[in-house]
Amino acid sequence: MSASDCPTTEMPDVLRAALARAEDGVVIVDDAHRITHFNPAAERIWKLAATEVLGRNAAVLTLKCLEAGATAEFREEISLVRRDGSRIKALVSMSSTTIGGATHRIVFARDVTLDADRRVRIALLHAVADQTNRAVIITDVGQNIVYVNSAFTALFGYTSEEAVGRSADGLVAGRHTDRKALANLVRRLMRGGHRGEAELLVYDKDGEEIWVSARIDTFRDSKGRVKHIFALLEDITETKQLRSLQQLIMSALADEVPIGEIADRLCRRVEEIAPDVVCSLLHVDAAGLIHPLGGPSLPEDYSRALDGIAIGPNVGSCGTAAFYGTPVLATDLDTDPRWQPYKAMPLAIGLRACWSTPVKAKDGRVIATFAFYYREPRAPSNWHRRIVEACVNLGAFAIERKEARAEIARLAYHDILTGLPNRAQLRHLITTAIDACPTSSHVALAFLDVDHFKDVNDTLGHAAGDELLVQLAQRLREHIGPGDMLGRLGGDEFVILLPQRNVESAERVAADIAEALARPLRLGSKLMPMSASIGISLYPDHATDIDTLMQQADAAMYMAKQAGRSTHRIFSAEMNVLAEQRLALIAALRRAIAEGALSLSYQPQIRSCDGAIHGVEALARWRDAVLGDVSPAKFIPLAEECGLIEQIGLWSVREACRQIASWRHAGLNIPCVSVNLSPINFRNVALAARLKDILAEYDLPPDALMLEITEGAFMQDGVAALETMNAIRELGVGLSVDDFGTGYSSLSRLAHLPIRELKIDRSFMRDIEKDPGALAIATAVVRVGQGLGMTVVAEGVETEGQRRTLAELGCDIVQGFLYSPALPPVAFERWLIDHCAEQASAMLRRLDITPAGEDAVKRSA
Repeated sequence: MSASDCPTTEMPDVLRAALARAEDGVVIVDDAHRITHFNPAAERIWKLAATEVLGRNAAVLTLKCLEAGATAEFREEISLVRRDGSRIKALVSMSSTTIGGATHRIVFARDVTLDADRRVRIALLHAVADQTNRAVIITDVGQNIVYVNSAFTALFGYTSEEAVGRSADGLVAGRHTDRKALANLVRRLMRGGHRGEAELLVYDKDGEEIWVSARIDTFRDSKGRVKHIFALLEDITETKQLRSLQQLIMSALADEVPIGEIADRLCRRVEEIAPDVVCSLLHVDAAGLIHPLGGPSLPEDYSRALDGIAIGPNVGSCGTAAFYGTPVLATDLDTDPRWQPYKAMPLAIGLRACWSTPVKAKDGRVIATFAFYYREPRAPSNWHRRIVEACVNLGAFAIERKEARAEIARLAYHDILTGLPNRAQLRHLITTAIDACPTSSHVALAFLDVDHFKDVNDTLGHAAGDELLVQLAQRLREHIGPGDMLGRLGGDEFVILLPQRNVESAERVAADIAEALARPLRLGSKLMPMSASIGISLYPDHATDIDTLMQQADAAMYMAKQAGRSTHRIFSAEMNVLAEQRLALIAALRRAIAEGALSLSYQPQIRSCDGAIHGVEALARWRDAVLGDVSPAKFIPLAEECGLIEQIGLWSVREACRQIASWRHAGLNIPCVSVNLSPINFRNVALAARLKDILAEYDLPPDALMLEITEGAFMQDGVAALETMNAIRELGVGLSVDDFGTGYSSLSRLAHLPIRELKIDRSFMRDIEKDPGALAIATAVVRVGQGLGMTVVAEGVETEGQRRTLAELGCDIVQGFLYSPALPPVAFERWLIDHCAEQASAMLRRLDITPAGEDAVKRSA
């Protein structure tokens, strides 16, 4: 069939012309499925000429709606495949009509590819907008909302349906929104300005505050006319506003800003981000009293009225919150029973409600309260709760940091053990007292040093020594005047500052203290006798500067000690000479140690059973080129005082081992050498290792060395000292208790210690022949020592009667001037040869050998 045969020829010309001009493609198909009309728009859609399709089967158009059995009515957007293989989106609709008595189907098709692509792009933009966590608002030029994303719904609570068509200002702005800033920004954009940003306080559907960063811009048409206003809103409530509080606190602490100023800055910042509150921070001290820290918007008289109020169960919001440790809300101060005694002042300045939250330290103490006041009866919003949650933590951090720094400062100027001012603070107090001293008045300075304090540490341990110092400080506090000041320099040295006191007055204070110390102190189950030596100097009589004044009081105190202790002395010019001599002696001792000027002398120890030599005790000696011979009784305590005793002890061990090794190499058999060590040596955990190295260096067996220790070395509670003693005993080196019976030895403890030898103190020797008490003590020591399998040595034996008595008691070893004083090595060698000869002569006499034979023995010795 040709195109001229199509039924479309039956159409009126007017209709044909209209279809030719139609924008939509029009296809008419007869009841035989032949295409009878194909207008120019259809040619463009299918890219087929009418001459190619008219009269042909409709299947050439690949439309399912034209297939047999398809519904008569159809409307759908389809993907259309054209002859060249390209695809377009087409909106296709079909309906049936009667033409010339026959049923025809008319298909209308429109190319909607561009619209479909636009819809896809819009859908993607919607998807992207809904995926972002920033709220999107698009309004028309009248600021009426035309679009919001899902983030807007999540942030503000309004659905798209609730938001579209409403004014953006009316929807999210509120009482404290800065509408003026927002209006200025929009006005500038409408005039062609660049996009702008602003931080705004806005409100959600429930009226809760939200801080947002708003980035606002416009959409314009091709002619530059504003068509829409676009706003991108980011919630900065947490990330910026609350973080700004943290930054404020941290920077203020770093700058060492006073805590009151920090509190004020915090309150001001809170009131900026929460404009409907008045903020207050109160400190709660250890006594439970309130003190204003920050509250710049509160009247000063109101803050002053709060100062010193004690917290309690019905003390407003803050006092009650601090008392119970939980937040307290008073929505109406006028009627709240907790506020009745306190409501007049806040109501007078327009404050109607108060919400207070306790600020707690890490240990749970309430150290402050953080409060919001409101100008109308109300409860806090969620935003307020978030602010308070942040501020409570920040406030706790700031206050604890300041408390810690205050404690550090206190420790820097106060003694940790007694709480008294320390050396640094005492200097300040002395300076202040001198500056305030009237021209005709004096300032007295008293140095107090505990007598025999070292013995307490050595015998009862450092814990007991610390307790003694604490009790002593308390007793001293009780016996000085209200204007006097007590401080601790360190160790057992105290200073008493006596402003406006002359010599007589200062001496009365010293006498009162001596009397107060006459009563023993109780340390656990023991009553400890107590005394102190006191030195006094006066400003301006003795000195006009602090250092000299303190040195003079120190010198006077040493004079009191030399005078027998438990007394006081006033500084005199002669004491300067003595103080200088003491300093010179310390310097000379240090020099002697450095230059090897110390030496050892050796005193023999003799067996009671046969008179043979048991060993020697090595005793330190010091001969100075200027000072001459310096007594050990003088330089050993000095060495302990100035920290040289440990060095001297280790030197003594090394030198004694060297000498013993030299004697043995020369054929002089000395079984053992005893060396005195200080308890300080035994606190060194490396002592056993040092001894092992020294013995190895001189190829000596461990039993060639005996270490003499005082009772204090093993009576201390120090675990390190006991571990050191056990390590020495395991090494094979002997331990001897020197001066046994003069201290506070525990026999039960002695039985479990690695002790090999006991030495009876020389003080019991003087009267052992005539004093039953001395004899009883010596007897007890011998019985205890031998009962524990120890060797007993008596020192200080000077007479044959003493030796005989000790021999009768069964004492194992004796040493003293009866046999020999301590001798230098060469002199001791001569003595040893003579002693061996005498021993040999005695043996020969017992064997009844002739004098000639005796001479031969002497020559061989």
